[in-house]
Formats: sequence, C-alpha cells, structure tokens
Amino acid sequence: MVDRMTTAQSTAAMRRRAAPAIAALAALAALTALTSGAVARQARPAQAVEATAPREAGDPIMAIVSIKSQQVTFYDADGWILRAPVSTGIKGRETPAGVFALIEKDKDHHSTLYDDAWMPNMQRITWNGIALHGGPLPGYAASHGCVRMPYDFAEKLFDKTWIGMRVIISPIDAAPTAFSHPALFQPNAQTLAAAPAQAQKLSREAEDAATAADEAKKAAAAATREAAPFTPTALRKLELLKTRADAQVAYADKVLAGAKTDQAKARAEDVKQKAAARAADAATALDTAKADAKSKLDAAAAAKDAAKTAATKKADTAKAATEAKLALEPVSVYISRATQKLYVRRNTHKEWPDGGEVFDSSIEVPVTIRDPDQPIGTHVFTAMARDGASLRWSVVTIDNGDNAKDALDRITIPQDVLDRIAPTAVPRSSIIVSDEPLSSETNYRTEFVAVLSNQPQGGFITRKPTPRTDDVEVVAGRDGGWDDNGGGFFGNFFQGNPAPPQVYTRRRGGGQYYYPGQQGQYPYPAQQGQGLW
Repeated sequence: MVDRMTTAQSTAAMRRRAAPAIAALAALAALTALTSGAVARQARPAQAVEATAPREAGDPIMAIVSIKSQQVTFYDADGWILRAPVSTGIKGRETPAGVFALIEKDKDHHSTLYDDAWMPNMQRITWNGIALHGGPLPGYAASHGCVRMPYDFAEKLFDKTWIGMRVIISPIDAAPTAFSHPALFQPNAQTLAAAPAQAQKLSREAEDAATAADEAKKAAAAATREAAPFTPTALRKLELLKTRADAQVAYADKVLAGAKTDQAKARAEDVKQKAAARAADAATALDTAKADAKSKLDAAAAAKDAAKTAATKKADTAKAATEAKLALEPVSVYISRATQKLYVRRNTHKEWPDGGEVFDSSIEVPVTIRDPDQPIGTHVFTAMARDGASLRWSVVTIDNGDNAKDALDRITIPQDVLDRIAPTAVPRSSIIVSDEPLSSETNYRTEFVAVLSNQPQGGFITRKPTPRTDDVEVVAGRDGGWDDNGGGFFGNFFQGNPAPPQVYTRRRGGGQYYYPGQQGQYPYPAQQGQGLW
C-alpha cells in the first residue's frame, strides 16, 4: 500500500516539479517503509518452530503454553522434549491463562459449536470447551479460545499424553526450574514400598466384607419373612379370630338353651360343637403363635443387627481399600489464598459414561496462610522424578506475587493432611499455590481448573459454563471398586472444620468460581463437553 501511494505521488510531482523534489519524495517513502517494517517486527515476535530435544524422551509430565510467544513446550522428567508453534485465542475470545489438566482425548473430534469444524487429536482441558487440538496456524493468535497446534505435531503427540497431565497456560514465557523446600512432599520409603501389597490386602478384605454383607442381608430378609406371621399385627388377627370363635360358642349355648324340640336341640348342639372346635383351634393357634413369636422376632432382630454390622464393615473396608488404592496415584494439591483452603485430588481412573474420568475430591480443609491479604502469586510445584528415596521437584511461576520459596514459607499445611499424603507421594504429584479460587469448571471429571483473573478470559467466559447442580450424586466407581459410600477418599475425616473469613479481593477480569458440593456428591451433572475452537 505504501509503495502504490508513493508511485502515484511521484507521478504527480513529476508533472509539476523538478527532479530534486522527486528524489526527496522517494527518500521519504523509503524511510517510511523501513520504519514501518521495524515497528511490525517489534510488534510480532519471531514465530516459533517445531523442535524435538536431541535425546531420548521420557513420558511427558507437563505442557506449558506461552501466550506471549505463541508456543507450546512439553517436558519430561529431564527437561523439554517437544516444542511447537500454536495459535491461541483472538482478542475478545482469549485463551484463559491458568492451571489445567487433560480431562478427555478424542482422536477425531468435531465441534458442536462451530459448524462441525474438524479439530483432530483434541485434548480437552475444560468441559466448557477449551482444548488443545490440531488446526491452522497463521502465525498469530487466531482461535476462539482453544490452543491450535500443527496438525502433524498434534497427531504425533496424541498417544504420548495422559488424562490428568498438567497443562499450564502462561501469559509470559515460563519453564520449570529445579526447586527444593521442606514443605514439598517426600515419601517414606517403607510406607511406599509396602503400599502395593497393602492395597491388595485391603482390596481382598473389602471383597470379603462385601460378600459377607450380601449374605447377611439375605439372611436378614429370610428371618424377616419367617417372623412375618408373628408380628403384633398378625397376633392381633389371631386374637380376633379366637374372640369371634368364643362368641360363636356363647351364641350356640344360648340357642341350645332356648331350643324347644328335640330336633332344634340336636341342631343347636351340632352348631355348638363345631363352634367349640373352631374356638379350640383358634386358641391353640394363638397360644402357639405367642410361644413362637418371641424367638422368631428375636431372631429377625438379631439378623437385622448382623446385616447392619456387616454393611458398616463393608463400608469401612471399602473406604480403606479406596484410600490404599488412591495412595498409589500421583496426588494433586491446590492451595488458594482466595478461599484460604487446601484441596486434594487424585484420579480414580474410572471412566464416566459422558466422557473423562472421575477424580476423587474428598479433602477440602482450611489452610493457614501468613499475611493472607498480600498477593502470593501462582506457582506450580511438580515432583518430576525419584531422587533416591526422595523426590526431585520443579516449579513454574506464571503470576506475580511472592517468589516460590517465600510463597511456601507463608503456608502451613495441616499435619493430618501431610500424614495421609506425603508418605506415599510419587512422581507427577503436584502442589499448586495461587491467589485464585478454583474455577467453577472444576468438577468431578476434572483435576483442578484455575484461571488468572488479571488476564483476559474472553474465550473462557463467553462460553456457556458447565451447569451446576447440588443433587447429582456420583459415587466414584460404584461398580469398579471405588465405592466410598458417600465418604470419598478420606470420608468424613475433615467434616466440621469451619471456613475462615474471606480475605480475598477479586482482581480485574471475569471468571467463574468453584462451588463445593455436599460430601460424597459432585456439583455438576454428567454431560458431554461443549464445542471447541
């Protein structure tokens, strides 16, 4: 455009002015073009390129998307392994910056919002429609909120990732750095070594208790059926029959006494004898029922008590087995300055019919944060690998506040939580510390969803939120060994802890908040994820 304008102006000047004017205009045009090009280069960073680390790669542990550089980098325990350019959300539909995890994968996904658009190798991070997937990359942010990756790269990556893998979307360039701190979980070698055998043992005990509970339930039902004829209602019926039979005998006596002829007396005598026989039978039945009632009713009551005891044992052993089984999984902890709470999640690996997997979420406790009115930042601490008997940790910081060390120094994790989590901590476990509350997109089919409220969220808040309901009960693995009988991972252990007063002041930006459901319930309906782009 600049060249065409310059040509037109030069032609007009040639007709009116001399050669020096033409030279001056040409020099000015050249200078303008050079300046415009420099400004453009400064406004748009150099485009990222695909790269693979020059070493054998391990399984990916996390992905970090840089909105600033339009690049995604995947990391294993030893550093970056894959890197590629991306295209995030356009202005008004910005990809939300924050902390996420993969919750669903679909090799051949088609959008339900955008004219059945093809989004191959889709890897979802929120149920309201934010995902990583293959798509066109023009060299700048161009999506409606998703993270587009090169088609071939997305396909190559698809089988390497796993449900629950950490995805960090950062407004700045961020990378994991080695980190150590006394607050980071370190396992107990003996407890960790014994954990698999303990899980198997408790699983067998839970199965035996379940079988015993079923047998006790059947025995109680049989005893109840045997005792049914001897209930107070049944006895009252027998008493009524005897009373009627006695009345018939008395009436027959009266008729016999009033008989005037031999024939009438004979008929009355016959009626009396039959009535007397019925009365005797009724008396015998009543006496027998009364004699048997106590033993039968006592037996039924005892069978019911035994069934209740067996059911309690079934629930207790199932909860213990669930806890032991979950102890083998990476644990994720979220500490929010906004709510002054600590949340714990572990993947049960139980698939949900509408997509994704169920995450155990039964720990939610108050946590002490020093200077709770001061920003703490957003830091993601990840156990990258074993380091002898310990764990080797890293940290990624994506929001301003305290540095990572000072952030952990300000937090006191309840000892009861540490005692239950730390001894069996394994690689891929994580601790997230943030100023932010959990997003309302955090539900029973997600790990944690937390968005930075000081960053644009157009691609997040313009989508229809996952509906909230408090009456959808989701028992993790009712058919798959995760039945917690409404108690979740640690049952009602932490019930009754009062929440501290709110001290958080919401910062600029939209966002949605997490609403905890009742214990043993998940506050969202089972539904298909929404469309992506």
